[in-house]
Amino acid sequence: MDPVRNPYAPGAGQRPPELAGRGRELDVFDIVLERIARGRPERSLMLTGLRGVGKTVLLNTLRSQAINRLWGSGKIEARPDQSLRRPIAAALHMAVRELAPRHRAPDRIDAFLGVLKAFALRAAPAGRGGAAPKLRDRWQPGIDVPASSGRADSGDIEIDLVELLTDAAAVASDVGTGIAIFIDEMQDLGAEDVSALCAACHELSQLGAPLIVVGAGLPHLPAVLSAAKSYSERLFRYQRIDRLDRIAADQALCAPAEREEVEYEQKALDLLYEKSGGYPYFVQAYGKATWDHAPRSPITAADVRVAAPEAEAELAVGFFGSRFERATPAEREYMRAMATLSLVEAEAGGARDDMDAAVPTAEIARALGRKPASLSPARDALIKKGLIYSGERGTVAFTVPHFGRYLRTQPA
Repeated sequence: MDPVRNPYAPGAGQRPPELAGRGRELDVFDIVLERIARGRPERSLMLTGLRGVGKTVLLNTLRSQAINRLWGSGKIEARPDQSLRRPIAAALHMAVRELAPRHRAPDRIDAFLGVLKAFALRAAPAGRGGAAPKLRDRWQPGIDVPASSGRADSGDIEIDLVELLTDAAAVASDVGTGIAIFIDEMQDLGAEDVSALCAACHELSQLGAPLIVVGAGLPHLPAVLSAAKSYSERLFRYQRIDRLDRIAADQALCAPAEREEVEYEQKALDLLYEKSGGYPYFVQAYGKATWDHAPRSPITAADVRVAAPEAEAELAVGFFGSRFERATPAEREYMRAMATLSLVEAEAGGARDDMDAAVPTAEIARALGRKPASLSPARDALIKKGLIYSGERGTVAFTVPHFGRYLRTQPA
């Protein structure tokens, strides 16, 4: 097969040639946008799921839907060591610039940009004793109007964000449209920023304002939001993004191939689904390797068997290995114990041996012969690094599908 014509695209956030199995999510967002356009109340949206299920791809596709409806939009990626102020200011700046040419009152846009600049500049911390911030902290948001005073500049992120988003929504309302802010890796926001974002979304929903937040994060994102504000369970619409079912996985493989006049035998599709588990990133990885190894159409199960080791070797280095290398020896020991116990838990629950189950932290301590409290630093560090998450109190699970299976194949 011609590798130049290979249609598959395993990459971080890279849209696959066929976005299969996500029609329901796209339809739901279309309804959200249409309801807001008609002045109906709607909730902001949160996408949750493991790594490799296509949350970022879906987030980008939803943003395209908003842009196609002439909404203002901006996107940020949350980071554990970064305040929300600067990135959300940049995202709102982009969103309002998209709306500005359609606004009849330039002064109104300038007034909002003055508030936005004041909000953004509060991100520059003062040095010790009130000294000027260091050069690397002297950040300018690139807004050509003077910062205003008395609005969104109190220094309290919750007060300021509520005021800022309310003013942004008013600008969108003037134009007869809306604003959507997309936040990837949302579980990495600091506790104060999460609380502020919840408070702002609460205020916007009460006002019926045309501004929504669309977040994407790991499975414990709902717990992060709930810890910040108890009402977050009712504030957002949650959508769990999971692996593809068999029909969608076959479509993800077959539709791009058919456009290149290539077909799959049924047994090849059976084996590809078995290997990938239906996880979108793995579907693309195995599909790409199989295409490159297949001599001709139709692609057979034998072609898949020949190509699978190459796909697995690439995943072992780029998808699994890179994450494993980030862990300290103590953290690796913790994850190895998790991997062994997750297999036991999965088999006890009747699941496949590659479906890693959640593991009680007490069982991990018992397996390592340690007290649970002594393992808390390793567990907390792994959660911060995004390698594991705690979906329920007292349990942990891997954020990466098949990670337990990978660890069980590695030498101690």
